[in-house]
Amino acid sequence: MGPRKCEVCNEALSKYKCPSCLVPYCSLVCFKKHKEIPCAKPVSSEEKSTPVPESLVERPLTAEQPGDVLQKLQLEAIASSSEIRDALKDGNLQKLIYNIDGSPDAENELDKAMGVEEFRTFTEKILSAASASSQL
Repeated sequence: MGPRKCEVCNEALSKYKCPSCLVPYCSLVCFKKHKEIPCAKPVSSEEKSTPVPESLVERPLTAEQPGDVLQKLQLEAIASSSEIRDALKDGNLQKLIYNIDGSPDAENELDKAMGVEEFRTFTEKILSAASASSQL
C-alpha cells in the first residue's frame, strides 16, 4: 500500500500519520491544523464487536448495619493500595470476583471463593486497608 493523500489539505501525498487517530498528513502545517480539533484513536472492528461484559444479575444495594457501608476515605485507601491493585492482576482472582458478581446466588459464590487461599488473602488486604484508613 503506497502513500495516501493528506486528509488535511487533500493536495499532497501523506508522509506521516497522526499518533492519536492515524489520519495521514503531509507536513507540520497540516499536523497543527489537524490538532486544532481533538482527535482520538479509531476503534477497530475487533474492539467494536467485543461486547463489554456486564453484570448478569441486578440486585439492590442494601446493608443491614450502617457500619457495613464503607466511607469515602476507606474506598480511596482500597483503590490506592498497590498491594490490592497488584492482586487484581491475577486472572484466577478476577474470575472468582466475576463469578461472585454475576451469580444469582452471590453469597454462595462468596462462600465458595473464601475456600480459595488467594481470595482470602485478597479480602484480608481489603479489610486491612479499610481498617487502617478508618483509624486516621
